Amino acid sequence: MVGATQKFSRTGAAALTLALAILPACARDAEEAAPPAAATEMPGQAIAQTLCAGCHAIGLEGESPHADAPPFRTLSENYPVRLLEEALAEGIAVGHEDMPEFQLEADEVEQLILYLESIQAK
Repeated sequence: MVGATQKFSRTGAAALTLALAILPACARDAEEAAPPAAATEMPGQAIAQTLCAGCHAIGLEGESPHADAPPFRTLSENYPVRLLEEALAEGIAVGHEDMPEFQLEADEVEQLILYLESIQAK
C-alpha cells in the first residue's frame, strides 16, 4: 500500500505542478477573451460622443460644455425622447442657436434614442 501512495503522490504532485504552470496562461486567456470596458458601451453612446459631446453633457452627470445645450439626461423633462426620432432621421436643425445640422441613418437614430432613454434622470 505504501508503494501505491507514493506512486499517487508523485502523479498528483506532477499534475498539481502542471496545473499551477498552466493556470496563469488560462487567466491571461480569459482576460484576453473578455471584451474591454469600452466595448460594452451602447452604440448610441459612441454616436453621442462623436456628434454631440462638444456641446452636450451626454452622460449621467456633468454640465454641458455649451451653456445653451441641455444635458442629454434631462431631455425627457420637456418631452418624450422618442419624439426626436423623426428630427434625427430628417436632419435635426433645432436646439441651441448654433447647433450644427446633421442627419442620421435609421439604425443610428434607433441606437441614439435607446442610449438617450437609458440615461434619463428618473
